[in-house]
Amino acid sequence: MKTRLSVNINKIATLRNARGGNLPDVIEVAKDCERFGAQGITVHPRPDGRHIRYLDVLDLKEIVTTEFNIEGYPSDDFMELVCKVRPTQVTLVPDPPDALTSNAGWNTKEYQLLLRELVADFQKEGIRTSIFVDANVEMVQYASSTGTDRIELYTESYARLYPQNREEAIEPFVKAAEEAQRQNLGLNAGHDLSLVNLRYFDELIPNLMEVSIGHALICDALYLGLENTIQQYLAQLNH
Repeated sequence: MKTRLSVNINKIATLRNARGGNLPDVIEVAKDCERFGAQGITVHPRPDGRHIRYLDVLDLKEIVTTEFNIEGYPSDDFMELVCKVRPTQVTLVPDPPDALTSNAGWNTKEYQLLLRELVADFQKEGIRTSIFVDANVEMVQYASSTGTDRIELYTESYARLYPQNREEAIEPFVKAAEEAQRQNLGLNAGHDLSLVNLRYFDELIPNLMEVSIGHALICDALYLGLENTIQQYLAQLNH
């Protein structure tokens, strides 16, 4: 099974918000991403609305025809939004509201009860659940105990170490992926994956179902164009 590409369009909203108005148009960019081959759209709304806003999420619900993935911290407002939109997937991320970006996975042992309740609530609404975790076998095991459908491996450490020693960088992710397979968990991955490191990751990680990529992809699009960039990312996954 080929790994699917979900494009995170938060940075498009960040650019729009810098000047006000509606340029670039988040809705049109989402449509273009799908038209250019993306198999999913990801957004991460935050309470301060500094990039994707809750209203954007509601608008995107009406136009996204591929998989719609909403990720974020499970505040009451976030829970209400997700249950209203009912996307294909919700990805639970442990970052506090004031975090600049996601910087760690859940401690699935410590937050076992909370995560189990959240997963049950979303699944009751027919929403596939994914839990953001570090590449740690124990965290994968405890994630499985929550009843979640998938996990998403937080790949920042892989991307950071890749230039120095890619074999060392990927090792904990292979072990975590193998444990996910043993636990019958679907496997996603994301954070700092790029045209530089994506192919190697996809080649070595077993049963990788989906990658969510935003920052690097949008940066590449400034030089390569959005259509060409999406095609190049897909080519890394369709080796």
